[in-house]
Amino acid sequence: MGKKDEYDDALEALQIELVTTQAWTIEQGMKVVIVFEGRDTAGKDGAIKRITEYASPRQTRVVALPKPTERETTQWYFQRYVPHLPAAGETVMFNRSWYNRAGVEPVMGFCTPEQYAKFLDDVPPFETMLTRSGIVLIKLWLDISKQQQAERLAERMEDPLKRFKVSSLDAEAQARWDAYSKARDRMLKDTHTAHAPWTIVATDDKKTARLNIIRHVLRTLDRPGADVAKPDKDVIFDAGEAKGKLNA
Repeated sequence: MGKKDEYDDALEALQIELVTTQAWTIEQGMKVVIVFEGRDTAGKDGAIKRITEYASPRQTRVVALPKPTERETTQWYFQRYVPHLPAAGETVMFNRSWYNRAGVEPVMGFCTPEQYAKFLDDVPPFETMLTRSGIVLIKLWLDISKQQQAERLAERMEDPLKRFKVSSLDAEAQARWDAYSKARDRMLKDTHTAHAPWTIVATDDKKTARLNIIRHVLRTLDRPGADVAKPDKDVIFDAGEAKGKLNA
């Protein structure tokens, strides 16, 4: 059996577990939020696609908000995200989230230093309210090496099927690598809490990362009777144990 077959078989088994687990979360009336953050090209879209491929279309939503409108920029910062939160039995995945203000906005100058600092102060109590309301909040930071990111960015430019993945900000991902690293480190330091911890995923190997993300989600949801192997601790780990493991 080849490596591709092994991946496909492992993915199918995990997707069956996802379907069974989602049926259970619907039955239990659980509210699930999965936040996907990370550097450009780290594999957020691919991981979300594998999780949602066989999910219930009525109880599953992927939220990828565009640039805020002029009106939205005058709102309470979290206001545009709150309407997308789940009701009982629903699972919502944010493909980038309120954490835009902890990464791209301060690095690119899209928010003021005061707005940035206020956001970092406000996130822990905001997420405390979410978890106290009964939401299961899973926060994933997908990390990637600078060399691997450069290769994936180049592939995007050459592949006509990846047209919608190409962004005007792509070039900045490499040019501002150090600034993004600094923003990531501060975000993890200020917003990794007991009630809403960050989980780091090493994504240079996309397929391995996807399998481990699904394992982590399934083990976090903790359906009775589920038989899911522990994620590879070298691929996925708590942000509190990330020192020396994150790409500089």
